[in-house]
Amino acid sequence: MALILGLESSCDESAAALVTSDGRILAHRLAGQEAMHRPYGGVVPEIAARAHVEALPPLIEGVLAEAGVALDQVDAVAATAGPGLIGGVMVGLVMGKALAFAGGKPLVAVNHLEGHALSARLIDPDLDFPYLLLLVSGGHCQLLLVEGVSRYRRLATTIDDAVGEAFDKCAKLLGLGFPGGPAVEAAARGGDPKAVPLPRPLLGSIEPHFSFAGLKSAVLRAHRSGRHPVADIAASFQAAVVDCLIDRTRRALPAASGATALVVAGGVAANGAVRSALQALANAHALRFVAPPLWLCTDNAAMIAWAGAERFAAGLTDGLDALARPRWPLDPNAERARGAGVKA
Repeated sequence: MALILGLESSCDESAAALVTSDGRILAHRLAGQEAMHRPYGGVVPEIAARAHVEALPPLIEGVLAEAGVALDQVDAVAATAGPGLIGGVMVGLVMGKALAFAGGKPLVAVNHLEGHALSARLIDPDLDFPYLLLLVSGGHCQLLLVEGVSRYRRLATTIDDAVGEAFDKCAKLLGLGFPGGPAVEAAARGGDPKAVPLPRPLLGSIEPHFSFAGLKSAVLRAHRSGRHPVADIAASFQAAVVDCLIDRTRRALPAASGATALVVAGGVAANGAVRSALQALANAHALRFVAPPLWLCTDNAAMIAWAGAERFAAGLTDGLDALARPRWPLDPNAERARGAGVKA
């Protein structure tokens, strides 16, 4: 059994965790930055990076103390090496390198997306490869066939904006506050999802790619018209997102033959309407549906430590010259989606 120390700092959550290779989370601590970024309506990279510098050392000390573990008892140090806000990624990766060097331990430079992709196996040890993954977060919206550790085949991606970004921008347009995803979901509970006619971009198209830029524009027009309550716009927006996610995922299923399950991960996986609709889709196609608990969907260090444990077990460790990467696709060989912008 291996013991992995994990560090996460890719966006606005500083976190540290100790996880064993048999799936036990011995300790996990997280420091959020919502109050720092709320006045700006979104994450400010420079503020986030400085906050990571201050937050990570006490978090690391805290998880070691909570688990009663010394650094020399750790088998490897896993740190997010990208993708993400490069300043924050550099802070966490440098701290991971320093700890690995000081303790004479291997370093595992973890792709943040792989942390999300493998998080379902942390909570469900019976989840076998391959499985179809819907990865939905603030910066990514992809469908991937997860064939094994470090083996991903991208089936679809967004050609413009990620779904989590769409939630955040919608919340900002409607004056719902930050973070946007939970704010929109809360407002939607009091609204009519059929009240506002909003588009479903790419619905029914052959390729299972995503698009959300036009939906954001439609929300802006609906709000400026003054004809609809905010709750109705939020509910209608959320319903449109769910329809798009389900239609695109259904379209990708034939390419994922042999998949043992449908898995959802990433921050948007915490949305109740999204989870319920995906559960129904999985049931209709006789697939297991696996969704991590809500706290494991958003950025955290337990998933980074677990991805580190999976990579460590496969002999995939890194040197102290590992680079921090603002962009790092899980499937570097995937063809560019037709019509995709620079963010896709």
